[in-house]
Amino acid sequence: MSVGESGRSSSEEPWPVRVVSQKVGAWIARLGWVWVDGQVAQISRRPGASTVFLTLRDPSADLSLTVTTNRDVLDAGAPELREGARVVLHAKPEFYAARGTLSLRADEIRQVGLGELLARLEKLKKLLAAEGLFDRARKRRLPFLPGRVGLITGRASAAERDVLTNARRRWPAVEFRTVNVAVQGTGAVTQIVDALRVLDADPTVDVIVIARGGGGIEDLLPFSDEALCRAVFACRTPVVSAIGHEADTPLVDYVADVRASTPTDAAKRVVPDLGEELRLIGQARHRLERAVRNLVDRESHRLDGLRSRPVLARPQVMVEQRATEIAALRQRAGRCLDHRLGAAGEDLRHTLARLRALSPAATLDRGYAIVQRADGHVVRSAGEVGGGDPLRVRLAEGELAATVDG
Repeated sequence: MSVGESGRSSSEEPWPVRVVSQKVGAWIARLGWVWVDGQVAQISRRPGASTVFLTLRDPSADLSLTVTTNRDVLDAGAPELREGARVVLHAKPEFYAARGTLSLRADEIRQVGLGELLARLEKLKKLLAAEGLFDRARKRRLPFLPGRVGLITGRASAAERDVLTNARRRWPAVEFRTVNVAVQGTGAVTQIVDALRVLDADPTVDVIVIARGGGGIEDLLPFSDEALCRAVFACRTPVVSAIGHEADTPLVDYVADVRASTPTDAAKRVVPDLGEELRLIGQARHRLERAVRNLVDRESHRLDGLRSRPVLARPQVMVEQRATEIAALRQRAGRCLDHRLGAAGEDLRHTLARLRALSPAATLDRGYAIVQRADGHVVRSAGEVGGGDPLRVRLAEGELAATVDG
């Protein structure tokens, strides 16, 4: 037995559509009764008919189911039911094989009260906080002057007018890319998430503002939807939440990078005030000019002080002082040299006197003579010469030749 690409044995016969529909219906019939939560998108009450038709929509997905119930069941569980209300119903899934459609048959309908809504929102808030969607560390700072502001709001709404008017009043050159969506009702979440993705993908949009006017808790429910909160958290572009009034705090306020109390407050946060910035620039320029002027004045006084010093007021004084010092040093050196030369001359005269006193010439001057033999030996005794030896006699002036005769 061979098996084809479809995974079905080649020997198996294909099922007719009606058989598939019947098997699906049989499987759904085995589900039994279930509790279903959703938002009423449409109510159809036909006059005189005991059956009421509801369209139940999932607020977080583009999905809806038809619900049939008895008028008495609706009057007993939710007599004031309106479109857009949140309900919980006990129903049995039914599959209509002839048309291939799925519906619900309800035997009990309960409109979700405000207390229950708040409890569910508080539970979702704790879940998102535990996952880090409210973490302050991940919140981004808004750009000082965005090139373009993305605005998600209702068409021709007061919120849109407040944001545009106040932002342009503060900074006339600001540019907006506005995406109008439903801000309440069954399709609001899907439209807001789609608009958020479009603006986040636009490289010219530097900040995104989600704005809506005030309303009741039920009206603001789309802005506490889990899908919207996760979409805001996933944005790469900073997001400003401006939903309702100061007292309104949907969950998207905690996820957004900046929470504005009102749409007007959002306009003040996304763009600076041109007049205020010009005033600050003027103040900064004034402080800068004053600082430069003070610096110049201080340095001018410092230069004046330096110029007033004698060394700069009369530079020749320094030369004169050095010339005087050099003259004094020269005089001292001259005196010292004269003194040393005088002392040396006196010493020389004393030495000459001693030399003259000890000189043989001085002795000769006193009448003495020096007798020398022919070889120049000085004769100190008579025994050193014999008869007939020639002698030379030196006198103070001149000398005599003599011969020993005895």
